Amino acid sequence: MHRRLHGRGALFDVEPAGLVPRVVGLRPYQHRALTLEHPGELPFVVLTGARGLGKSAVLGELRDAYQGHTPVALVDCADAQFAGPPPERPAESWSPVAQALLVVAEQLAEPVTGAGRITFPRLMSGLVAVAAGGWGDADSERIRREVERILLLNESGSWISGFAGRWAGKVAAKVVAAATGTGPLVSGAIEATLESVAEGFANRRHQKASVWYRTYPNAGGHAQRGLILLSGHFRAGGTSREHAERYLVRALLADLTEAYAGVLPRMQRLGRPLVLVDNVQTGPGPGLLDAVLRDRAEGIADQVAFVAGLRGDGRELLRGGIRRELAGVARRSEWTPDPAVPSSRALLVALPPLTPDDTLHLVGAPATPQLPHALHRLTGGNPLGIALLAESAAQHPERAGSLGDLLTADVRPVEDGPAAPAYLRLLDRLVPADRLDELTVLAAAHDHDSACALAAALLPDDFGPADVRALQNRLTQEGLPAVPGQFVGDPFVRTLLLLRLHLRDADHSGWRTAHETLIEHYTRDRPDDGQARFRLHHQLALGRTGPAVAHLRDSFPVLDTRGWLRTLRFIASAPYFHAHDAEGRDFTGQGDRRAAVALGRTDAQQRVPDGVDGVLHLRVRRLLHAVWLLTDPLVLPDPKVGDRLRFELEQLSNLRPAGNALLWRASRDWPAAALAGRPPTDPEHDDESAEGDEGDEGDDERSGVA
Repeated sequence: MHRRLHGRGALFDVEPAGLVPRVVGLRPYQHRALTLEHPGELPFVVLTGARGLGKSAVLGELRDAYQGHTPVALVDCADAQFAGPPPERPAESWSPVAQALLVVAEQLAEPVTGAGRITFPRLMSGLVAVAAGGWGDADSERIRREVERILLLNESGSWISGFAGRWAGKVAAKVVAAATGTGPLVSGAIEATLESVAEGFANRRHQKASVWYRTYPNAGGHAQRGLILLSGHFRAGGTSREHAERYLVRALLADLTEAYAGVLPRMQRLGRPLVLVDNVQTGPGPGLLDAVLRDRAEGIADQVAFVAGLRGDGRELLRGGIRRELAGVARRSEWTPDPAVPSSRALLVALPPLTPDDTLHLVGAPATPQLPHALHRLTGGNPLGIALLAESAAQHPERAGSLGDLLTADVRPVEDGPAAPAYLRLLDRLVPADRLDELTVLAAAHDHDSACALAAALLPDDFGPADVRALQNRLTQEGLPAVPGQFVGDPFVRTLLLLRLHLRDADHSGWRTAHETLIEHYTRDRPDDGQARFRLHHQLALGRTGPAVAHLRDSFPVLDTRGWLRTLRFIASAPYFHAHDAEGRDFTGQGDRRAAVALGRTDAQQRVPDGVDGVLHLRVRRLLHAVWLLTDPLVLPDPKVGDRLRFELEQLSNLRPAGNALLWRASRDWPAAALAGRPPTDPEHDDESAEGDEGDEGDDERSGVA
């Protein structure tokens, strides 16, 4: 029943039921019950992954799927409302956790099918006590505004409609009187709150709620004293505040438990209430998560289904969490917590990238048939990237033949808003905004040392080696892969950052400086040639093809075949954004000469250096440009260039009997991978050490000479 998502059926499916329906006990988009997988203690489900993998989209879909059928709330912990208190609210009487509880309760209170509004007398009383700690110099109107919003949590919407407004006036009057010397401020507000509960409600449930704080530590069986202690602990900050916040979370869950205890038919509720917490790694998220998990570990039960989105893998926040892959929870979660480890109450489910088939469904039927596969290769299955580039193609069908053009095209959001280049919209969502400029430069680096060289050349003086290391660690914590040989391990994010580096200056001066810096870095103090491939990679990024051709030509007879193929792949992975002239100078034209070179159309104008094998030189030149073009994630694969790549590798296999099998295998694997939207990999061979084994399989298919 998931209407806008692909590849997430393990969470949403109805027959057989996916993870969330089994935890909530309700079919998505229907008011029909399902058998609970965890009828007793249930897991706190946490969806993990890097930016752009669809955690927020899943949570939004869950809200739509269950809204109106069971109480549901969605809170984004990264929202600005949790960054700090309102202008008039003192910091000692406000916290992100308390604000989140108010926002969550307001959403959960809404009526659903078969049942009316839920009231939150316990939470309401606690939030009033917390707010009262900041009313020392407040005017009566501000107190009334703050109190009325909190007291509406106890508004049933029936015969007692309007009671919250009258109640707010009573509390405000009591507080103003206390402020003028007729009584203690906090206790006056709390006394008014408890009196109003007693006066306004006669039923046992609300009377029970009004005295719930009698069990607060050191309250001595007095609810008013318990609330005064709660307020004091909250104002004290630190661990005292965490203790008070934990009690507020417990109050919310106790109110929900009470709401589900009704036996009257009109109060019959199906399933469990659902609380969705996005970006749980920030703001109020860790506090909410810790409070729920610790109470459950201590045997304080609740029946609330929590589903959260967490950036990264959560190893620091939830070290003892039970981990599952998405496919592994499609039918059963097999979740059993460790009684001694509170964080084991969390079930961490990693969201994987989308598959090529998922991408095809997202893109639909494009004018360019190769577009879905090319999008999947570029994005690595990142749902955000696929969706936004598909939107760019829909808005600019004339650009669908080039992913580079789709990235630089202005995309207008579905909702009203200004148009902006697609690559900038993606970077806004995929990398930390406070480090975008630094990452734009460091994306060209390969390791810590090369990143430090770039930082020294292009970043402010106060951004040193420690900052470089901290930034790389942050990327890993946020879920981006750590890949040897690349400072930014995710190829899609790295491509976007390099595109921004290239376009940041009208004359591309920053781009040239970055690559010249790395060329110098991999030349200085290195008498051996072990770093040659790095120098050649960055020279190629500036359009200087000659050194790369010479190195590959001269090393072909002597370097082991597998190492030579890896060197070719690495050098040819150099980014290419604009055409370059014959001397390697960048210009802003739209032409891409790589296909012409790969197909041999420029051979006649190419001067072969003296004293070298001219046939081998031209073949390596064509091969380099073919691999450079076919592995470029911004270019749709060219079948003609693929055929030429196959031919050139076949001919090279004839020149290296010792590496014949590997070269011939590459001639099959690499073009096929490029046309299918996959990166080329090492050719497989049964015996990698026996490169002298030519293999019978390729003998009949090798064609003639150039």
